[in-house]
Amino acid sequence: MKRLKIIFLSLFVLAIAAPSLQAVTIKLGTIAPERSPWVKELKLLGLEWRKITNGKVKIKIYAGGIAGSEEDMARKIRLGILGGAVFTNRGINNIYPDSYVLNIPFYMDSIEELDYILEKMSPFFEKEIEKKGFKVIVWAKAGWVNFFTKKPIQYPEDLKKHKISFTTGAPAMEQAWKQSGYHIVPNELKDMMMGLQSGMVDSFYLPPIMAASGQFFPLAPNMCPLKIAPLMGGFVISKRIWDRIPNQYKEEMTAVAKKMAAKLYQKTIELEKEAIEEMKKHGLKINPVPPGALAKWKAASEKGMDALVGKAFSKEIFDKLVRHLKEFRQSNK
Repeated sequence: MKRLKIIFLSLFVLAIAAPSLQAVTIKLGTIAPERSPWVKELKLLGLEWRKITNGKVKIKIYAGGIAGSEEDMARKIRLGILGGAVFTNRGINNIYPDSYVLNIPFYMDSIEELDYILEKMSPFFEKEIEKKGFKVIVWAKAGWVNFFTKKPIQYPEDLKKHKISFTTGAPAMEQAWKQSGYHIVPNELKDMMMGLQSGMVDSFYLPPIMAASGQFFPLAPNMCPLKIAPLMGGFVISKRIWDRIPNQYKEEMTAVAKKMAAKLYQKTIELEKEAIEEMKKHGLKINPVPPGALAKWKAASEKGMDALVGKAFSKEIFDKLVRHLKEFRQSNK
C-alpha cells in the first residue's frame, strides 16, 4: 500500500510538471522581409533560446507579412494562432494605445532623450500591455522619421505647400497634422508610389531606409534632416506562452533578446547612413535647416496636440512624458 501511494504521488507530481517540460514552439510574425537583418537576427535568437532552454523553446518565423498586417498579427496572437510578433510602433499602438505618446512629432530631439523616456516609462507600459495578454520581451529602436519632399523645405510654412502622404490607420494623428495646418492625403504605403507618380501627393515622411528601399525618394528628392519622431517597435509574445516557459530560463532569454535589439539598432544606424549616401548619389538633396527653425516646427506641432491628448493617448501618460523630458533636459543643460 505504501509503495502504491509513492507511485501515485510520483505520477501526480509528473502530471503537474508535464506542461513545463513540453517543448514550446513560438510562431512569430513580422513584416520584415525574409532576407533582412531583422529576420537574420531573429533566427539567431531562436537558436540561442533553443540552446538556453535545452530545446524546450523554439521559434518559427513567418516573415515578410505572410502572417498578415500588424493588426492581423495582434488579433492572431489573441486567438492563439500566432505566439508572438515583432511589431513596429503601429502594432504596439494597436495593443496599447497609450504607447502612441512616443510618436508625437517634434517632442523628442535625440536618442538620449528617447533612452531616458524608455527607462522611465517602459516598465509602466509593460505592465499595462501584460494586462492585455501580451509580454514585451524587448523594445526595439529603429531610427527616426524624416520628411522627403518635391521642393526643399526648412520651415513649417514650406511644408504646408505640399501634399503629404499619410499612412491610414491613425485618425487622431491625421487630425493633428491637419489641425497644425498641413495638407494631409490618407494613403496606404503600398499605394504611395502611385500617389507620387500621379501627383496626388508630393511628399511623405518615412525612415531613410524605407525611402531608399521603396524607391520613393526620386519623386520627392529633398530630405529635411530634422528628426520628426523615433521609430519604435518591440518583440512581443503571448503572455500565455511566456507563462508556460520555466522561470529558470527567462532572465537569460531576455538578456540575449536585449543584446539582439542593441545589435540591430547599431546595424540600423549603419544601414541608414548607407541608404542616405546611396540616395545622394542618385539625386537626393539634404537641405540644411537654419538655427531656430526647430522651435517653429515644435510650435506648429503644438497646434495639433489637442487632437492627440485624450484621444490617441491619455492625458495622464502625456503628462508623464512631459515631466520626464523636463527632468532630462534640466539635468543635461
